[in-house]
Amino acid sequence: MTELSIRPEEIRDALDSFVQSYEPGAASREEVGRVTDAGDGIAHVEGLPSAMTNELLQFEDGTLGLALNLDVHEIGVVVLGDFAGIEEGQTVKRTGEVLSVPVGDDFLGRVVDPLGNPIDGLGEIKSEQRRALELQAPTVVQRKSVHEPLQTGIKSIDAMTPIGRGQRQLIIGDRQTGKTTVAIDTIINQKRNWESGDPDAQVRCIYVAIGQKGSTIASVRGTLEEAGALEYTTIVAAPASDSAGFKYLAPYTGSAIGQHWMYQGKHVLIVFDDLSKQAEAYRAVSLLLRRPPGREAYPGDVFYLHSRLLERCAKLSDDLGHGSMTGLPIIETKAGDVSAYIPTNVISITDGQIYLQADLFNANVRPAIDVGVSVSRVGGAAQIKAMKSVAGRLKLDLAQFRAMEAFAMFASDLDPASRAQLARGARLVELLKQPQ
Repeated sequence: MTELSIRPEEIRDALDSFVQSYEPGAASREEVGRVTDAGDGIAHVEGLPSAMTNELLQFEDGTLGLALNLDVHEIGVVVLGDFAGIEEGQTVKRTGEVLSVPVGDDFLGRVVDPLGNPIDGLGEIKSEQRRALELQAPTVVQRKSVHEPLQTGIKSIDAMTPIGRGQRQLIIGDRQTGKTTVAIDTIINQKRNWESGDPDAQVRCIYVAIGQKGSTIASVRGTLEEAGALEYTTIVAAPASDSAGFKYLAPYTGSAIGQHWMYQGKHVLIVFDDLSKQAEAYRAVSLLLRRPPGREAYPGDVFYLHSRLLERCAKLSDDLGHGSMTGLPIIETKAGDVSAYIPTNVISITDGQIYLQADLFNANVRPAIDVGVSVSRVGGAAQIKAMKSVAGRLKLDLAQFRAMEAFAMFASDLDPASRAQLARGARLVELLKQPQ
């Protein structure tokens, strides 16, 4: 019978190889959820108790989703991509990351989707820096009062409702009244500042297209390129063919790109065209996620949807590099009703509004700005002295002319003073007309 011999070196080698082959990650626990139902760009997932708000989740086919609703037993997820392959019973994993987008100067001259991916066929955008979509707006002590003018190149705006850097100025009006044209003209007018090469004068522009036709977005890009304005402009596109989740996220993507430049001490102009379509997309997402509807079926936090977005537009203090981000949100009204739910929400958030009237537009007054309703609450502090002295009484004279014009329609005979005022008002209207 062979005697059993114990060799210590063999035991030591075996223990060494066992310890070296140990992988800590192999024994770690991983939360896995399952899709309970999916459709219309939305999925409900159960089994991820530690998921965070706005965390990115990964579906079985690699598609990403955004955790928007955190209920007791399930999570409401907005699918960020093609949702046709997502079915009930598929597994979902956490990524541990919140939604962020790449940022940097490489975005100038490009057209990207709400996730920061290029869609203009000009190749990949190489950027190592990223910025979260949901970040706190600058605090009160981090801001500075608006005091620098942002010239739009539109005489009636620069004279009567001036805009300052860091201001939020609403452009509101019915469809087909020239709202987008005013915003695009403002972007094109920054070309001379860009060509000056002065960092304090240059303004980087971002145009966020929400729920528009693809042909319209292509037309805007072509207009900017033809005018030489595309080199300092980024277009964030969420066309009508995109899911509601992308239309909801697009403005936050644009503001994240702009905030990156603002905190570098640069000046940014961002156009949201338009926020009424974002509100409708958010309403669709909220109803699909079974959130309780409120007025006009909008969710209760629709005001916060726009306030947290527009509060990111600011003029930063000198300690933070005195950068600025000027916001031009656009709202479409129905039959000139500026007292509707979403328009009044955004009017209360912004620092003034430019109201474009359909009657003036149809009367060939372009831009069709209604002087009586339009106002700039902080832009006057940024207006240069020469413009102030020239345009001092202009707004009052035009408002009086509009009132006098309405009464003159019913008068058979007018005194000489009234006729002189009407003649002067008509000349002022012609003076302020500009081709669009």
